[in-house]
Amino acid sequence: MDKLISELINNHDLWLETRTIERNEFLSQPGEIERYFYFVEDGALRVFFLSEFEEITIRFGYKNSIMTSLPSFFTEQPTIFYIQAIRKCKIRVMEKRRFYRFIRENPVRREEYELLLESFVTQQIEREIDILTYSPVERLRRVQERSPQLFQEIPSKYIASYLRMTPETLSRIRKS
Repeated sequence: MDKLISELINNHDLWLETRTIERNEFLSQPGEIERYFYFVEDGALRVFFLSEFEEITIRFGYKNSIMTSLPSFFTEQPTIFYIQAIRKCKIRVMEKRRFYRFIRENPVRREEYELLLESFVTQQIEREIDILTYSPVERLRRVQERSPQLFQEIPSKYIASYLRMTPETLSRIRKS
């Protein structure tokens, strides 16, 4: 899996461009069809959507992360997600067809891609279980175990949204 990401990163012919995204700028917005795969060289991004009452953060990307609006990337249907820069970002952009050509041309890459998808799905299910079943204290503990660098990369207000709690609750839990 790490080998696949490394191969992608180091194959400069695959990348369409390197782009700078300023803080608060959007990489993607609802209604758009995601046709690109991104690699974050520097900075931080968040993926979120708007419910009737609030913004709900579902994912973060920071240095050495891959990022896209996955449902739209897979289905070519309009996304419901925003991808927004939390800090100024330097990202590499790859077209979907180039990405899939790269994956499909080598059976080992295909297997590694499947492992990457399995890992991502497992992480998403773990997060969903955390949100649905654990207390705020336990949700925080579990995310700190899985992603210890999160608090160095992402502002607390976005982590609170990700953990489905208020910033005040997150602050109180961290102090206790």
